[in-house]
Amino acid sequence: MRDYEEVTAFLGEWGRFQRLVFFLLSASIIPNGFNGLSIVFLAGTPEHRCAVPRGANLSGEWLNASIPLELRGGQAVPSRCRRYRLAELANFSALGLRPGSDVELGSLAQEPCLDGWEYSRDVYRSTIVTEWNLVCDNDWKGPLSTSLFFVGVLVGSFVSGQLSDKFGRKNVLFATLAMQTGFSFIQVFSTSWEMFSVFFVLVGMGQISNYVAAFVLGTEILGKSIRVLFCTLGVCIFYAFGYMLLPLFAYFIRDWRMLLLALTLPGLLCIPLWWVIPESPRWLISQGRFQEAEDIIRKAAKINGVTAPDVILDPSELQDLDSQKQQTYTILDLMKTRNILTITIMSIILWMIISVGYFGLSLDTPNLHGDVYVNCFLSAVIEVPAYIISWLLLQNLPRRYSMAAALFLGGCVLLFIQLVPSHLRALSILLVMLGKFGITSAFSMVYVYTAELYPTVVRNMGVGASSMASRLGSILSPYFVYLGAYDRFLPYILMGSLTVLSGILTLFLPESYGMPLPDTIEQMLLVKGLEYRPASSSTRDSKEEEENSEILKSTAF
Repeated sequence: MRDYEEVTAFLGEWGRFQRLVFFLLSASIIPNGFNGLSIVFLAGTPEHRCAVPRGANLSGEWLNASIPLELRGGQAVPSRCRRYRLAELANFSALGLRPGSDVELGSLAQEPCLDGWEYSRDVYRSTIVTEWNLVCDNDWKGPLSTSLFFVGVLVGSFVSGQLSDKFGRKNVLFATLAMQTGFSFIQVFSTSWEMFSVFFVLVGMGQISNYVAAFVLGTEILGKSIRVLFCTLGVCIFYAFGYMLLPLFAYFIRDWRMLLLALTLPGLLCIPLWWVIPESPRWLISQGRFQEAEDIIRKAAKINGVTAPDVILDPSELQDLDSQKQQTYTILDLMKTRNILTITIMSIILWMIISVGYFGLSLDTPNLHGDVYVNCFLSAVIEVPAYIISWLLLQNLPRRYSMAAALFLGGCVLLFIQLVPSHLRALSILLVMLGKFGITSAFSMVYVYTAELYPTVVRNMGVGASSMASRLGSILSPYFVYLGAYDRFLPYILMGSLTVLSGILTLFLPESYGMPLPDTIEQMLLVKGLEYRPASSSTRDSKEEEENSEILKSTAF
């Protein structure tokens, strides 16, 4: 009996066909990079103050004094949400009284911005905030839009795996790419905040679904050695490249509708890929469609310039691992023993905190000192070395200490930000980027680490439960940023403290580096440094190729 890897060994690991699949699937992730965090600019909040209508009958002096001052960041600046009562100011102006000398401004009655707001055009020409006045009493709507996008991601992550198992990896990949592009295009014509937000949920569903479909398709087509590279560096770095493009688009296109249109149109470039990217032969075999799978393999052999054997797939000989697996475990098995329950609770907490930190820092770039476009670009660039370092750490060092070191680095530098003098703005930005570096590295490593801790029989469920926790963390992350409106350092204090605590928590997890992957719950590594119960004679390497596709179905950003 031969498995799929043996049957297709004649293709080689890194031929022209594999390189084509590697780079095209990675390239299909690029739109996810700039669409996933586009809300940073679409919902940017410029400086604003109450509008004073032209018919208010105020002199120039009273017009300039119509907005009360408030302390913000240690400085007295015009209020964003209040103005002095215009009827009183008009009376004082008509009587020829002067503000400050004849009338004490501090004693005057105030009122909300009854005539709307005036927005600064220095950074943004228009955003959804300026279009629908999502400020002051309505400022909760901005972060809610972001959270709703991540709600879509949560829902999409639930259904994407089932859809791709039923309808095929390629079909779901391109259907959800069309979904993401189509609903983003409709968003451009939104007539209300409610309409924008509803379609943002659907865009989030499409985005995570095509991400997971591309992820799984790549792991099933590529050979074992290239598969690891694709999952750890290929997908992540192309995602970061897309993220880098976001501030470049936003810098040259300051209107939110035109920006969203510009970010949507590149999705059309994926249409020709339908005729180049093949369906997964593994999936076709699992569906009994042997002839279609063999045609794809023969085409790959032709592209690679190798001769295919006369008979590639013999249904009587091919060992279909997927069809032999019997699903006899449920989510309740993650609570079966004290050990697996402890690991599950720790993993859920860890994933949620890391997700809050990653998305919180990514969404907070407009609030940093300096140019918002440069800061967003730096936030994207720092991810590339983070992914490379995490890959090197996973290859050479223990998981537990690598994860803890990354989390301690990320958390401690965020806590130090509040100690930086206000005039050292560059140092504050440097510390934020170091924090992003540490948390991004941890985010990249936690997928592999969690997958190694769970046994084969519940690995998909364990990683899936942890991944769901990270979605909940991303839904909460906009509100951590929102707290910055009350205290500039509060988001960093909270994210830094939680990240340091998660680093401490990591030290209590068992070490999986160099250990065989457990098959059963009884073979799991034990929490708190207890000795590992020896597994069967199968080694980690012999298990890896069998389980890698199963692991990676649930491991996507």
